[in-house]
Amino acid sequence: MKVILLTGASSGIGYNTAQHLVEEGYTVYGAARRTDKMPAGVKPVKLDITDEASINACLEEVMNKEGRIDVLINNAGYGSYGAIEDITIEEAKRQLEVNLFGLANLTKQVLPIMRTQKSGTIINISSMGGRVSTLFGGWYHASKYALEGFSDCLRMEVAQFGIDVVLIEPGGVKTDWGIIAADHLAESSKGGAYEKQALKTSASMKRQYSSNMLSNPNIIAKTIAKAIKSRRPKTRYLIGFGAKPIVFMKTILPDRVYDKIMRNM
Repeated sequence: MKVILLTGASSGIGYNTAQHLVEEGYTVYGAARRTDKMPAGVKPVKLDITDEASINACLEEVMNKEGRIDVLINNAGYGSYGAIEDITIEEAKRQLEVNLFGLANLTKQVLPIMRTQKSGTIINISSMGGRVSTLFGGWYHASKYALEGFSDCLRMEVAQFGIDVVLIEPGGVKTDWGIIAADHLAESSKGGAYEKQALKTSASMKRQYSSNMLSNPNIIAKTIAKAIKSRRPKTRYLIGFGAKPIVFMKTILPDRVYDKIMRNM
């Protein structure tokens, strides 16, 4: 059975995916900074995606125990919401460090393993936010747009070695992600020029992520499992609440019309 390394496995989409893949019979190593909150059957491994020594130790542990990594699921990440003028460059760099550069560093370390095996699948958890933009999500969207381009280029480079690269692009998923992003938006705007609009947007995000209209994380977990099982997976899986209609809307509408809709949501 395939050996899977899944980052960000202690909460949200990562937790549900780890649980589902164990139930499917895979050997799953769940990587996270905190390893005390993992589903039953998942093999916990400590990982700080922004620390190279932590990455090396994580991979050494998996390879010593299994001797292979068949699937890498790059799921660790967060959403830093706030007006671009309000967010410090230090926070912006952290957003990119977690959502892109840490992911890239881990991927670079796994690629030689997969090349030696002459097989492997790298699944990058992006977002519909890698193809559309929302109000006050500037640095988050910058990280996800970059991940889309990174993944497309990587896919072309590694195809010759029998390695697949897949993008998962979730829409609205009912996790704590949106509540945390909304809180950060409200906090970052205090006393600033964008406070009124930011508080309105933050309240809207909280209502949405507290409602029952968003997709269950299990939908994303099942899609990831589908990609793993496929002999020729799709390059992109756009899945979850609002994903397809919102991306379609962004494609067909003039930019200023789309902007107006986003500002008034």
